[in-house]
Amino acid sequence: MTLSYSRDPFCCFTTSQDLASFFDCHRAAFAHFGGVPMTIVYDRTKTVVRRHVAPGEAVPLHPEAVAFAGHYDFDVLAAYRPTGKGRAERQVLIVRDHVLAGRAFSSIEEKDAAFAAWVPLRRAKVHGTHGEIIGHRAVRDHVALRPLPPTPCVVSQRHLRHVGKDCLVAFDANLYSVPARKVRPRQLVEIRATKSQVTLYSTVPAAAGDTLLAAHPRAVGRGAKIVDERHWDGLPTGAGRRTTTGDVVPQPRRDQLPGPDAGSLQALLNRAAAASVEVGRRPLSVYDELTGTRPFTTNRATKEPS
Repeated sequence: MTLSYSRDPFCCFTTSQDLASFFDCHRAAFAHFGGVPMTIVYDRTKTVVRRHVAPGEAVPLHPEAVAFAGHYDFDVLAAYRPTGKGRAERQVLIVRDHVLAGRAFSSIEEKDAAFAAWVPLRRAKVHGTHGEIIGHRAVRDHVALRPLPPTPCVVSQRHLRHVGKDCLVAFDANLYSVPARKVRPRQLVEIRATKSQVTLYSTVPAAAGDTLLAAHPRAVGRGAKIVDERHWDGLPTGAGRRTTTGDVVPQPRRDQLPGPDAGSLQALLNRAAAASVEVGRRPLSVYDELTGTRPFTTNRATKEPS
């Protein structure tokens, strides 16, 4: 962040560019300058601008950005302004060349400390555009800033997620538990995540009017399970479920036993069983005697020559 009038710079380093980290950097910048500017110009970043629109149309802003700007009482200007874009982007090159170049750091805190040690050197220089010492001009800049509010505004990411059958909710490749007695499988819950905490809310208020389901510390990394064992109270334990190891063949219940003719019918339907059934053999003359008919014969008539 750069103060436009004096070019007084601020820089902090982070490992994330999500919504919460973005506005955490704002709070650090306000503390560095000692106040809040009346207007902040953005380059239409997604954490501030919901979508791009045609020139002249109203820019739709992110709800959390609107709430943050309202809490700190500054105006958001998210317009394409090439005349002012270089004032911020130039600072990136200056910090890279004078703070980071040729040095190794083991943590984010070391980088922030290196920038804080370099700021007095930067403020002692004469700026090439306005021709004054940056520190002298920054004094007038800081006086014009608005005071900080008594309480900070904590911005959180908000998402809707489904509850699993095990009362776990997936967010950012991690799982967080919710009370089993307050939710049902596939129910939608709202997640509000900050840099250090994840809270889960019901989308439908309870009888008392509260919607908070659970609050957990935010997991570091991926694949973690943040579970409160008390949340699983109410889930089926499986104590009454019949199980088998596969060594013993389960016996059918009495009402499932086959009838007297079911065995023979099953044997006929089974090829292997039908092949083992012995069938009696008798000549066809036996059937002729039983029916009183003669056996069918064919006499070929001879044709006399004419």
